[in-house]
Amino acid sequence: MREATGLRAVLDTNVYLSVFVFPESRVFDLWRLAREGRYTVVISPFILREFMEKLREKFGVPAAAREIVKRRVLRKADIVQPQTVPKVIADDPDDDHILACAVAGEASVIVSGNKHLLRLREYHGIPIVRPMDFLRTLGK
Repeated sequence: MREATGLRAVLDTNVYLSVFVFPESRVFDLWRLAREGRYTVVISPFILREFMEKLREKFGVPAAAREIVKRRVLRKADIVQPQTVPKVIADDPDDDHILACAVAGEASVIVSGNKHLLRLREYHGIPIVRPMDFLRTLGK
């Protein structure tokens, strides 16, 4: 389901964590703009699962609260299931799932604070940018 802008963004797990664990942060504006339909969030089951695990393991978010967050994300996101996962980032193979999601979801951009992904700068013609750079792209 594409939004009016046609802009499709894969948010890395670290971006979801910044948005939902630190809602007072500037990065939260990314989620607000997604809710306003300024772009479509693209996510895969792997990314969602990793996000939920990190909420539990790193931040101790209780199951009920994780379920609320999960429903919020699923309500807003376009869910894609990549058929293949490339082997690009040897230092952190989980990052390859972000790349796979972007390709499968025909993303316009990957938004990440992850150094492994940012070093690539782009993948299959899809730019990889920091959250603040994406906010600037959205005019914020």
